[in-house]
Amino acid sequence: MQFHHHGYVSGDPRVQPAAGYGLDRPAELPDEVDVLIVGSGPAGMIAAAQLAQFPDVRTHLVERRAGRLEMGQADGIQARSVETFQAFGFAERITAEAYRITEMAFWKPDPADPRNIARAAVPPDDSDGISEFPHLIVNQARVLDYFAEVAARAPARVTPDYGLEVTGLTVPEAPGEPVTVTLRHTAGPHEGSERTVRARYVIGADGAHSAVRQAIGRTAVGDKANHAWGVMDVLAITDFPDVRTKCAIQSHDGGSILLIPREGGYLARWYVDLGEVPPGESARVRATSLDEVIARANRIIHPYTLDVKDVPWHSVYEVGHRVTDGFDDVPADLTGTRTPRVFLTGDACHTHSAKAGQGMNVSMQDGWNIAWKLAHVLTGRASEALLATYSAERHVVAQELIDFDREWSRLMATRPEDLPDPTYLEDFYVKTAEFPCGFMTQYQPSMIVADAAHQGLAAGFPVGKRFKSAPVERVAEGNPAHLGHHARADGRWRVYAFADAAAPAEPSALRDWAQWLGSAEDSPLLRHTPPGGDPDAVLDVKVVYQQDHFGVEFADVPEVFRPRVGPFGLIDYEKVYATDPAHDIFDLRGIDRGGAVVVVRPDQYVAAVLPLTATADLAAFFAKALLRQG
Repeated sequence: MQFHHHGYVSGDPRVQPAAGYGLDRPAELPDEVDVLIVGSGPAGMIAAAQLAQFPDVRTHLVERRAGRLEMGQADGIQARSVETFQAFGFAERITAEAYRITEMAFWKPDPADPRNIARAAVPPDDSDGISEFPHLIVNQARVLDYFAEVAARAPARVTPDYGLEVTGLTVPEAPGEPVTVTLRHTAGPHEGSERTVRARYVIGADGAHSAVRQAIGRTAVGDKANHAWGVMDVLAITDFPDVRTKCAIQSHDGGSILLIPREGGYLARWYVDLGEVPPGESARVRATSLDEVIARANRIIHPYTLDVKDVPWHSVYEVGHRVTDGFDDVPADLTGTRTPRVFLTGDACHTHSAKAGQGMNVSMQDGWNIAWKLAHVLTGRASEALLATYSAERHVVAQELIDFDREWSRLMATRPEDLPDPTYLEDFYVKTAEFPCGFMTQYQPSMIVADAAHQGLAAGFPVGKRFKSAPVERVAEGNPAHLGHHARADGRWRVYAFADAAAPAEPSALRDWAQWLGSAEDSPLLRHTPPGGDPDAVLDVKVVYQQDHFGVEFADVPEVFRPRVGPFGLIDYEKVYATDPAHDIFDLRGIDRGGAVVVVRPDQYVAAVLPLTATADLAAFFAKALLRQG
């Protein structure tokens, strides 16, 4: 964490100074806003937290509930999400209160007596070291609390407006005209009354029954049949031996349970499979009582028993595998001809089972993806063409999720004796671990993702995939660090220059590149930094040397890696890194010893890999992605 560069900070450095719209933010929702976020679920709250970093963007979030979510709903936090929490500044705190998953137990009918279940396998959760971050379980309400804290403490001071639901939305045909949103008060002194808000852009994060989706005429496409689940958070006494281990339990009659230990050491969540819902039977299935769910759970875990003492939350819900036919308001035949102004995120555009633990995780990446892009457009950093990349990128991800979850759900529902071999289910879990962890997403070439012509220079940073961090040493004080952990969700691009073998003071390709970046007319650093802004206001440029920190003199490092920031022009000492001899990043990530440049988007995805000599290519990439400033 860096602070004091604008003067001494005596209080909590996580509370950023209010600025711009945040200095005199209206207490009530105004009639006109830049971005209206509908829904305070994971997608909506991460979008608010990101947009709150931009003080000149008038961001408001409305939520139909009367207040914050208190319990229930999603709880699985994949490693990719914890990486995201790191960028927003609360990974350590939420990890401390969460339950950590290190392995998963698979229970199946006992071959000796199929009426009973028996433990079949306990594979590790991440046997390949996919991420340095853990797989966690924590209530969705706490995730939302942390994002709400970030948004409220950011320069724009964004806080939810509770007790408002969308009843109508109109997108005008004329470009530049605002979207008209009709809202109804669901709580408080104005309950029942309606009002209208005009917004330049709308983010629909309002769930599976999204009013925003319906208003723009989008349709959820997928299975006609729904699958029903009885889910309950319980405090219970049981002789089931793996009650504090994540479990997939299959019984002899096809019934299954997904058991998730919860944070705090005592609570556990039981997802009890109630089967496919026949046509016309939805009301009956939804009326399934808590007692029936508990009884079914006991039948599935026989010969063990579950004696429930308290149920803080429970629900019966149905879900189908569905993906909305588009994630914005532009019809397919008009794509590229006009700017989208309404965007769908999370359950508003994809629904699936709880078995893969993906809902909240994928939704957060939806919200982050569209939020930084809207901020770029609204602050003049990028053209409106950037907004079309949201639906193009996230629709593919959602379909991949649905395909994976459909297969995982099918396997979970298949009787073990009907699978190709006895270990098929757990083998599938291990082989596909990278997908549920959140690391299989790979965006295709676009205005913000270059082609992979030079991928061989940094094989461990695949273009289009998330930037996989690695240990390094910070030169200024020799402290160990993780290179990617320093990147915050502040809307900036990261440019990592991996040096060739020469020492910092010697002539080298790295020095030539740094000279060009700091002075050339076509330098993206000079072209895209706004007048009067800090040198790293848009592009955060860092260097990693092949030597350890004893082999790098800070004063010998090119000045472009030692920018002067803030009103006092102080030197930023946290952009110069050396190799950790025990964990050489060049070896770990397959980086060419002749050097390379890795460009990373504001949402942590690798946008380009280039040689140090390819300055024209780097300039051309940013000329497509960003607008020239000044």
